[in-house]
Amino acid sequence: MSRQASGLMAWLLQRATAVYLAFFSTYLVLYWIFNPPASHADLVTWVTHPAVAMGLILFVPVVLAHAWVGSRDVLVDYVHVLGLRVGLMLLFGFVFLASGLWALKAIITAGIGG
Repeated sequence: MSRQASGLMAWLLQRATAVYLAFFSTYLVLYWIFNPPASHADLVTWVTHPAVAMGLILFVPVVLAHAWVGSRDVLVDYVHVLGLRVGLMLLFGFVFLASGLWALKAIITAGIGG
């Protein structure tokens, strides 16, 4: 993220992503409590439903943006050695990027049945 994602913009991004995460996570928990998938095929069928697939595809960048802003703020506030802070931000960034690509690949693979 750029310098524009600091201060008020970072605060707004953190709150907006938190709202989406709260609603979508509540939906997931309630759905799985009242209608748990009986098999892997049922889970794949549920994930390939267009509304669920779009919700999951949106969930991935939202959770990663939320995690990035939160971890970046913690590092800026508590890691005072600049080199260590930059190194940790790079590490977190690579981990978040790899996690996002992996999650999107899993969702897309489930969607095409491969």
